[in-house]
Amino acid sequence: METATKALVLQGGGALGAYQAGVYEALIESDNQLDWVAGVSIGAINAALIAGNAPAQRVARLAEFWQQVSSGPAQNIPTFWGDRAWLNQWSAASAAMVGIPGFFRPRAEPALLLGGSAHVLSYYDPEPLKATLERLVDFERINRKDVRLSVGAVNVRSGNSIYFDNTTHKIGVEHIMASAALPPGFPPVQIEGEHYWDGGILSNTPLQYVLDSFPRTRRLVVLQVDLFNARGPLPTTFSEVIERQKDIGYSSRTRVNTNALAANINVQQAVADLIRKLPVRLRVDPAVAKLQEHLTHQPVDIIHLIYRDKPYELDSKDYEFSRAMVKEHWEAGARDMRNTTAHPEWLQKATDNGITTFDLTEPGPGRVRHPGAESKK
Repeated sequence: METATKALVLQGGGALGAYQAGVYEALIESDNQLDWVAGVSIGAINAALIAGNAPAQRVARLAEFWQQVSSGPAQNIPTFWGDRAWLNQWSAASAAMVGIPGFFRPRAEPALLLGGSAHVLSYYDPEPLKATLERLVDFERINRKDVRLSVGAVNVRSGNSIYFDNTTHKIGVEHIMASAALPPGFPPVQIEGEHYWDGGILSNTPLQYVLDSFPRTRRLVVLQVDLFNARGPLPTTFSEVIERQKDIGYSSRTRVNTNALAANINVQQAVADLIRKLPVRLRVDPAVAKLQEHLTHQPVDIIHLIYRDKPYELDSKDYEFSRAMVKEHWEAGARDMRNTTAHPEWLQKATDNGITTFDLTEPGPGRVRHPGAESKK
C-alpha cells in the first residue's frame, strides 16, 4: 500500500503556540515522517522553524524561539508570588506596554495618543521578529523543498486569502512576517507590490487549503493542532466575555467546517463507488468515466488536537508570554500528543474510504477523552 503523505496543520494563537511546539516534540518521538507543514500566524512561525531546520535541530530551534519570547523581566516572575490569574493578566499587560524580546516592540510614535489621526499603521514594530526568524530559520533549506511549507495571509486591498507555498513561491522572511502581521498590532507586509496581513483575519486554520491543494489520488494523514476551542461555558465576567469571543472567532468553526467537508467528500466517494457497480456499457461512457475519476478520493485521516486552557487563563491568553505559561503550553502539547500515540486504538477506522476525522480532547477534571471521531464517515 502507498505510504500516506503526512501533514501538520497549525492554527494561529499567539502565545498559545508553544502548545504546537510541544505537540511536534512528542510527534517526532514516534514518527519522524513529516512531508508538509502549513500554518497561519504563530502557526506559520512554528511551521517555518520546523521546515527551515534539519530534523535533528527542529525541537532545539523551537525551544530557542519560545525561550527568547518568554525571557523579558515581566515574563519571569515566579508563580508563587501571587494568584495565577492576576499574574497572567499583569504579565500580558506588561508585554502589551513594553513588547516581547525577539518579537515586537512598541513604536516610538504616540499612536495611542493620536488615535485615528496617527500616521502609523500599527501599535508595534515587528523588526525584532524579522531578526529572530533570520537567525533561527534556514530559508535556503525551505526552498529546497525537503518539507512542503504553506503559510496563509490576507491581501489587504482585495481581502482575499493567499497561501505562500514553497512549491509555488520562493519563501523568504517576509512571507512568514506577512502571515503573522495581525492588525492593528503589526503593520502590513509588502511582497511584490501587494500588502498582506495575518491570514487569521479570514481563516485561522489552514486545513481547507491543505485538502483543496492535495492530489485526491494520494493518501493523506493530517494532524491538525488548534489553539482556540469553539466550545465553552457561558461567560460570567467581562474578561470571560472577551475570551469567549476570541475562542469563537479564532477557532474558525473548525469542527463544523471539517465535518461538512468530510460529509461532502464522502458523498462524492459514495457516488464514485456506485458508478463502479454500473454495467460495463455505462461505465465506459467517457462522461461517466470522467465523473467517476473526479469523484474518487484516496482515504484522508484528520487527527484533531485542540488546546484546552486553564481556569486562570483569561482574555489575555494569546499575548501572555510568561515563562510559566509557555512551559505549561509546551508540556500540554507534548502530553496530549504522547497520550494519542500511546493509544492507537483511538485512531481505529470504521472504513478505509473518504475522510475520517478523529476529534481528540484533553483529559482533565470533569472531562473525558473521547476516542474516535466526532465525524467518522
